Amino acid sequence: MRKLRPKDSREPASGSPVRSGCLQRLSHDSRIQRPFLVLPPLMEWIRVAVAHAGHRRSFSMDSDDVRQAARLLLPGVDCEPRQLRADDCFCASRKLDAVAIEAKFKQDLGFRMLNCGRTDLVKQAVSLLGPDGINTMSEQGMTPLMYACVRGDEAMVQMLLDAGADLNVEVVSTPHKYPSVHPETRHWTALTFAVLHGHIPVVQLLLDAGAKVEGSVEHGEENYSETPLQLAAAVGNFELVSLLLERGADPLIGTMYRNGISTTPQGDMNSFSQAAAHGHRNVFRKLLAQPEKEKSDILSLEEILAEGTDLAETAPPPLCASRNSKAKLRALREAMYHSAEHGYVDVTIDIRSIGVPWTLHTWLESLRIAFQQHRRPLIQCLLKEFKTIQEEEYTEELITQGLPLMFEILKASKNEVISQQLCVIFTHCYGPYPIPKLTEIKRKQTSRLDPHFLNNKEMSDVTFLVEGRPFYAHKVLLFTASPRFKALLSSKPTNDSTCIEIGYVKYPIFQVSPGGNFKVSINAHFPPSPQKSESPS
Repeated sequence: MRKLRPKDSREPASGSPVRSGCLQRLSHDSRIQRPFLVLPPLMEWIRVAVAHAGHRRSFSMDSDDVRQAARLLLPGVDCEPRQLRADDCFCASRKLDAVAIEAKFKQDLGFRMLNCGRTDLVKQAVSLLGPDGINTMSEQGMTPLMYACVRGDEAMVQMLLDAGADLNVEVVSTPHKYPSVHPETRHWTALTFAVLHGHIPVVQLLLDAGAKVEGSVEHGEENYSETPLQLAAAVGNFELVSLLLERGADPLIGTMYRNGISTTPQGDMNSFSQAAAHGHRNVFRKLLAQPEKEKSDILSLEEILAEGTDLAETAPPPLCASRNSKAKLRALREAMYHSAEHGYVDVTIDIRSIGVPWTLHTWLESLRIAFQQHRRPLIQCLLKEFKTIQEEEYTEELITQGLPLMFEILKASKNEVISQQLCVIFTHCYGPYPIPKLTEIKRKQTSRLDPHFLNNKEMSDVTFLVEGRPFYAHKVLLFTASPRFKALLSSKPTNDSTCIEIGYVKYPIFQVSPGGNFKVSINAHFPPSPQKSESPS
């Protein structure tokens, strides 16, 4: 637990652990702030650590499982992700006989000797690995060459290759014989591990030695794991992407799923989609510039059924030169979807510029991002592109999401060009039907007091006594000014002159208020109880 501490915590100068008595004194010292006021219970530590151990298919927990548990349970604590190491493998010693467990311990020792980086121990370590020699797999399903590629140890990789290590062996997919296999690394090769960790010299060395550039993918077969190019495109390593493309990697290869369940609703996550989803614009352009591979003259069933259709109506001219362009068009449509979903509108515009048609969803997402980023020229460009969307794309999303968004843009925009473009879109959405006549809603005119009638003895027919001082007003205006005035005056006899005493308002307030809004003044100052009144004297 010493490695897991907040950044502002301090250790003793001597480096020795703090004793319990000293810890008690420090806890009562107001100048020392304890890093964690309330620690999780022991059962929570055990539960989270066991979950991490079970995720890596291990039979026991180690210190890294505790560190990962602390990262989740303690606030402000973080640690590096778990690395792939041979010492993470633990054999079920209680279930094996003496001979088998002896061979297992020798194998573990051989992996540790190779992982220490000593190239002069390769021969002795190989003799301990077992009958498979240099290609022996650990309980994680990995060979010594794979571990060396993870570390980026170029010298060890060269020594293992000279010793006869298999370049293209895959991580096994069955966990029965190798119980600690990571689910994410199944079918990976040594080249895949080197690309994932960005070790360019090791990748160059493996490719020069004859490693398959597509990893475990065979020509014409479905792929159930990520290719090296997919991983390099997702990370955004331009140099690695260029190297793999130069060696013949295919950016159109995607990942299939055995159970039919995929996290990508638009299809397989090929290299185009990986680069677009992570916003790596330079990597995407590099993939796009890769020349297409020539395929055989044998037509697939899909291509036979598509014979005779007019491709010019469904796909832009730049992408319809060959049958391979159909697969590229599908890949670019998927990449366009992912770039729009993740908010990388510049990548989306790049894909659109090469002729990939809009879908309503990608257009709306791009317009929303451009509006949030206050990019006026981009908004104008997107609004101009609305007419290119096919009417078959018009769904309920246009009504529930699109129109409210465009009205919000119209409300916030002060640009005349944007307003005109939005009006054109609204007209197009409304259709050729005549616009019904709209009846004007007339507001009821409220009577306001003419200053000439306020406190004018000659024009008044009612007098208020406020603090013993008269205030002159007119009944007609008072009836329309406030319902409370109307009720007050209706209960009085219709004499030529009516005098009403007001005992709840100060005269200066009553004198100033009628000049503005008499209705507001009366509602604010008169209580709900009946007003006190007197007969004219």
